Amino acid sequence: MNILNLLAVLSMVGCSVGSLEGATETPQARAPTATIHNVKEGAHCDRCRTIWGKKDRDYCEWHRRELNMMMYASGCEMCRYHGAYKDMEVPKGVGPQEEGFRPLFNGTDLSGWVPVNTAPSTWTVKDEMLVCSGKPIGELRTERMYQNFIMEVEWRHMRPKGNAGIFVWADDITARGQPFHRGVEVQVLENAYGNTRSHTTHGDIFPIHGARMTPINGHGGSRAFPTENRSKPSPQWNHYRIACNDGAISLAVNGKVVTRGKDCSPRKGYICIESEGGVVHYRNMRIKELPETPVAPEDVAIANRGYRSLYTGVDLAGWKGEPGSSWRPRDWVLSHVGAGSDSLATARSFKDYGFVFDVRLKKGAEATVVQLRGTPSSAITIDAGMIAPGKWHRFEGAIRGERLELSLNGKALPVRMLKGRLAGGPLRIVPAGPIDFANLFVR
Repeated sequence: MNILNLLAVLSMVGCSVGSLEGATETPQARAPTATIHNVKEGAHCDRCRTIWGKKDRDYCEWHRRELNMMMYASGCEMCRYHGAYKDMEVPKGVGPQEEGFRPLFNGTDLSGWVPVNTAPSTWTVKDEMLVCSGKPIGELRTERMYQNFIMEVEWRHMRPKGNAGIFVWADDITARGQPFHRGVEVQVLENAYGNTRSHTTHGDIFPIHGARMTPINGHGGSRAFPTENRSKPSPQWNHYRIACNDGAISLAVNGKVVTRGKDCSPRKGYICIESEGGVVHYRNMRIKELPETPVAPEDVAIANRGYRSLYTGVDLAGWKGEPGSSWRPRDWVLSHVGAGSDSLATARSFKDYGFVFDVRLKKGAEATVVQLRGTPSSAITIDAGMIAPGKWHRFEGAIRGERLELSLNGKALPVRMLKGRLAGGPLRIVPAGPIDFANLFVR
């Protein structure tokens, strides 16, 4: 079959051959790898709904005649999933393959990724898919930063009304009082979540937690809305192509650009996958880096500072509490719900280290003490005279020998010189009533 005949066949089955980047149709709805994975018996064709049987496992009746040539044709959105045998080679010369891409997820483990504020159970790998449990709310980010790039990924929600997202140009850790990063979010919502004037389930893009973006096709705010409804409901697969270049971003959903924004800041940072309650599968995640463009320092996200989370969001692993403890893991928030002062301490000891933690005092609560080395001489006292109750506040600092440097909400406080014991000890929280903590990091 020559290429002209192939194009004619694709036209008959309703498959499009993509055009150049920047046009309405994107060049990618093709198979991103040279492997077709086994389909299970009973799987159906997305186009004609034919059920594969035990004997007819190559193709559905609709596509049988053209064999594997059709599956690998450039731009064929519907046919690329219909193979039943592993390791079938791509026929040479069948449709142009876009060059320059490399895997962003290797299909085997989390190499190249950093769990920021989630549990080991949040992210798993199964059948070459990245599986998100949705619990707790939090993020997984890339090890390195990206500026200009094209990212492609297939995703599907496994439950109706599922919520998730992909962040670009994000900071190294999550924003104050939030389980998410500052960055630009590409929404990944399941169709049953519903559409309103404030959001859709078809690929919204918006800046979050201090990031900026000018939307194209906005509704008066900073959120960009898609021009068409193209996403498919659970458990069908969807394809995203996210193009980020010089502060502009566009999203193609299942082969067509529908959402765009410009003038983004930051415009260089990390890529994050969001956990937000929905069970989501991701596969065929890949990236193509584009030439760098000049970028101002203020448009670069905060680079990796080496922080690691002390709290999983699902349990108190890594912490030691007193009998009858009133400490509760409430998703991304670690809460003390009692009126007493039962302490909670890390299982590990620390001596010289950096730290971050967010605090929200409850109205009427007494002073809470955070002992950085497990003793009163290394304590930070937090009360209503220091921070306003009911709001999140971020403490960040470093303790080195007898010197304690501390900032509150980004503003440096006077340096303290500690007295007494300088040996290491656990980070211990001694409350005096209800209080919330979040984003507990050390380095």
